[in-house]
Amino acid sequence: MQDRKRLEEQIAQDKEISALAGDLDALFELAKEGEDVAADLDREMKSFAVYLESLETKMLLSGENAARYAIVTIHPGAGGTESQDWAEMLLRMYLRWAERNKFETVVTDRLEGEGAGIKSVTFEVNGENAYGLLQSEVGVHRLVRISPFDSAARRHTSFASVFVYPQIDDEIKIDIKVEDIRVDTFRASGAGGQHVNRTDSAIRMTHLPTNIVVQCQSERSQHKNRATAMKQLRAKLYEYELDKKKVEERKLEDTKLGINFGSQIRSYVLAPYRMVKDHRTKLAIGDVDRVLDGDLESLIHAYLVFVKTGKTASDKDEPLD
Repeated sequence: MQDRKRLEEQIAQDKEISALAGDLDALFELAKEGEDVAADLDREMKSFAVYLESLETKMLLSGENAARYAIVTIHPGAGGTESQDWAEMLLRMYLRWAERNKFETVVTDRLEGEGAGIKSVTFEVNGENAYGLLQSEVGVHRLVRISPFDSAARRHTSFASVFVYPQIDDEIKIDIKVEDIRVDTFRASGAGGQHVNRTDSAIRMTHLPTNIVVQCQSERSQHKNRATAMKQLRAKLYEYELDKKKVEERKLEDTKLGINFGSQIRSYVLAPYRMVKDHRTKLAIGDVDRVLDGDLESLIHAYLVFVKTGKTASDKDEPLD
């Protein structure tokens, strides 16, 4: 059903592109005939550009877990109420972003701050590609503003860390392909009377992709030995996949431990000027309110382009948004 839904979305996207391109062609034809359609062309071109960028963002997603749902945690840094309030602002930003993208969100754990804000929060973002898209948010976020909690109206800097996990089910599917197995037969050794010297009833199976080897020679029947060996191979492959999962989880935890409050990925400056600046992609956005209201599309797109190509916003020789 998920594959069918994905294919239906791709077909709908193809139809949408054709329709938008057709509208633009019609407007160009009217312009050739002398009609004043400049305003309509400008509007349709902007709409087309936004749609194409959203499709490109999905195409840039990579990684085994990119299509999975996400689990997000936010922790304020040192600074008490100020940082706790910033953590709550980030929570609102991500919830609004999820709402804009029609993702379902569930707050599973929330610890209220003292006076204002939150001490920590964990929430799920349930929707296809949620984990791949939110990878751009992993790290430390820095806020600079005139503190509403300071009676002297001084400027404060606050930090909060964001981490994103993929939602992974516990089910491990063991799919053994015939072409991946080499089967060798040999004569059984040990007790067994005259039979062991007459037939190649023992079975040795080698799983070529993992080089896992199992063998069975306990039965006189080659078919029974083959069935037993296959059962052992499934068990060993299951254990192998479990070990792989544990390694991936350790890698994920290691990246989390690497986050510290001296390496912010993005700054949100509300005073003395207003700007959101991503320090990895060099993308700067002047409309801070739009970003804090959940419009993260350009930031996510710039990050995915940066990861895929190494190019930053400053490499494009384009004016900053």
